[in-house]
Amino acid sequence: MTGSPPRTHALDTVDASTSTSDAPDDEGRSSDPWWSKLGPGLITGAADDDPSGIATYSQAGAQYGYAASWTILVTFPLMVGIQLASARIGRITGKGLTETFAKLCPRWLVVALVSLLVLANVINLGADLSAMGDAMHLVAGGHAGLYVVAMAAVSLVLQIWLPYARYVRVLKWLTLSLLAYVGVGFAARADWALALKSLVWPSLHWDRDYATTVVAILGTTISPYLFFWQANQEAEEIRRIAADKPLACAPEQAATQFRRLRIDTLIGMGFSNTIAFFMIVATAAALHAHGVRDIETTAQAAQALRPIAGDFAFALFAAGIVGTGLLALPVLAGSAAYAVATLAGVRRGLDRPPQAAKTFYAILSGAMLIGLALSLSGLNPIKALFWSAVVNAVISVPIMVAVMIAASHPKIVGELRMPAIWQWLGWLATAAMALATVVMLVLQLLHR
Repeated sequence: MTGSPPRTHALDTVDASTSTSDAPDDEGRSSDPWWSKLGPGLITGAADDDPSGIATYSQAGAQYGYAASWTILVTFPLMVGIQLASARIGRITGKGLTETFAKLCPRWLVVALVSLLVLANVINLGADLSAMGDAMHLVAGGHAGLYVVAMAAVSLVLQIWLPYARYVRVLKWLTLSLLAYVGVGFAARADWALALKSLVWPSLHWDRDYATTVVAILGTTISPYLFFWQANQEAEEIRRIAADKPLACAPEQAATQFRRLRIDTLIGMGFSNTIAFFMIVATAAALHAHGVRDIETTAQAAQALRPIAGDFAFALFAAGIVGTGLLALPVLAGSAAYAVATLAGVRRGLDRPPQAAKTFYAILSGAMLIGLALSLSGLNPIKALFWSAVVNAVISVPIMVAVMIAASHPKIVGELRMPAIWQWLGWLATAAMALATVVMLVLQLLHR
């Protein structure tokens, strides 16, 4: 692109000799405004509220009203713990999770985990594209399939041809699309007193459907592709900013960088869970309160909102699906591409021009095209999301165990181990996900 700043051409292997030793370190940036420190954590958190997540939160709000909102308060510290562990690994080592796991696990196990990650991601890509196409069809008319192709093409072109520094700014702006659900919550005239009470005082229902909903919320909130993405983006930031170095090589930057990671991750996950809360509140007020309980897709939720909450809420809800989808597509495709490219030992990174990382961009394009094919194949989106959730549940626990071990393993982080409080939260998230997986599998067996 004419006039675009050049992309970084740093090697994937980062050590002290390749860093810019005479550049000012990041302590000089500690006085920057807090919002300038937001990046991988904010984008990762926002991408968690993708169309499949919107479908899950909408189902919870429609079926159980405000009674499901307490799960959002529970998942917030768990998300922070595991995402912060992933971010620290990327910032300390300058490498992603796949490369880190290869140092601790046998190759066959890493290959198996990456294969399942890619499978879950492409299914999720297809489901998200279908939801985006349906939303555009509801708002603008026309053929949903054409919208799906157009949005997949736009996302792919931006990832390949837009320089990384500019692309990150695009993703940051896309996070604002999630504010649509705040507007929907107020437009639906929610009972805020009851919503806030339900947030801090759980109202439990001891039945299979309620347990399945809780497990689904936990599963859609804590997803493996988010761990891979945030770690890889921290490594990208090191290559992009001359003053930054892997903390293993520049421990003097640790205090400043760990403070930034905490701010970025806390705000990113807080933003994600706040929006999820508003989604539950909006559908509880507009649908559950009016007797609409059976919602299976985001399109159904948007359609059901229209006669109850009005055209404004309907348009906001549909626009949010498209905006969050455009934010989630590169995270899903990108995390898969990073993982596979690392296994293949090829140059990788969104900071590289296409000609310098052809295989990486080919993998990224392949993931997007397979997702597009699934979307256009007429695959039932609910079944697609279900199997994506099943695969995510199966691979989440071993990946989370590996993340938590790596985040404090001397071979990976040296002396820069995670503080005890974050370790506890990370391991608690792992235990919660293991329990959710067992519950989900038992419920499915009982249902047969």
